Amino acid sequence: MNEGTHPYRRFRREGTLVAISAGFFFILVGTIFVIRPTLYDSLRTFFNPNEWTNHTFSNSSVTLPVPTLKSLGDPAHVDVYDAAFEFSLAWGIFQILILSLRFVFSSTVRRKARTVQSVVFWLGTAYLINTFLNASTTTTLWFLFWAALIILIGLALIVRAIVLGVLRAR
Repeated sequence: MNEGTHPYRRFRREGTLVAISAGFFFILVGTIFVIRPTLYDSLRTFFNPNEWTNHTFSNSSVTLPVPTLKSLGDPAHVDVYDAAFEFSLAWGIFQILILSLRFVFSSTVRRKARTVQSVVFWLGTAYLINTFLNASTTTTLWFLFWAALIILIGLALIVRAIVLGVLRAR
């Protein structure tokens, strides 16, 4: 195939989108660390084993780790949760831009559906972080966050399947 054929142009456009995404990812992560100069220390604290306790569920032998609270009703890792929220929100909005470029570049249906799935997942994750982790005043909300995240993954997969069905039917 020569350079003027359609599949080659699509491949180059997809490569351009991948490069844009990788570049934006690094810019986003770097920007979050610049605007939150204490984030590195907050992450070290968050991943410190002394900052975690084990929670045993009543009437069972199931024990899972949970981050400690500073005091009753006061989440200890707000800086980490805020940074995760900002990343998820910015990445979700960026995925909307990538989706629009996929339509402009005539990307495959699979790639468009995967990008829609990413939009749903990342914007949904931002919502869940803001709802459960930033307001985490109990260990129950920590576990509700993870349960809701599992539901969100299922929802994102269903949305992807719907988009695949709709776009392929056209």
